[in-house]
Amino acid sequence: MEGKQRMEPQEGMERVKEDNLQEQVVLVDMNDQKIGCMEKMRAHEEGRLHRAFSVFLYKDDAILLQQRAKEKYHCGGLWTNTCCSHPRMGESVYQAACRRLQEELGIKTTDLEEIQSFVYRYTFENGLTEFEFDHVLAGEYRGTWTENPEEVEAVRWVKMKDLMSDIQENPEHYTPWFMIALKEVMEYVNKKLQAGKDSI
Repeated sequence: MEGKQRMEPQEGMERVKEDNLQEQVVLVDMNDQKIGCMEKMRAHEEGRLHRAFSVFLYKDDAILLQQRAKEKYHCGGLWTNTCCSHPRMGESVYQAACRRLQEELGIKTTDLEEIQSFVYRYTFENGLTEFEFDHVLAGEYRGTWTENPEEVEAVRWVKMKDLMSDIQENPEHYTPWFMIALKEVMEYVNKKLQAGKDSI
């Protein structure tokens, strides 16, 4: 697969253990104003609104998708955007996005732009509730990646038209927040592509 490498399992486990020491999420109100913090799993058990982010990397008319590791606490094995997680206390959304791209995929990039935000709530079959103020960032990327097997099952480039066709046929294969964010992301990418053509 183009661009694909694998982290050594021990390396991935060490990174996950480090993350587990800082598994606090930032609780916010409906205006994304900080009101406190809470242990991540407890926040999902109680359905508390917290700050999150979703990163979409694109190349021409394709988006880099991640299949979540099957052992994830929710949505294991589902396809989603390039990277998603939660900022730590004292960490900006942008800083957190850059950090998680490197931790999950070994990608070092600063070419990210926030293009939208939204609040969504979804209760999963295991009883956990995602109630998130989700910041969506996008950026062009043409490099390689190194999958962390503790976080990621697989990664692939998918053309947007093929992605939309598959979502229509198999919506259960994708995470709920991904499908909420995707329309505006595609509009953003298409505008970037058109601007590139106009400048030629």
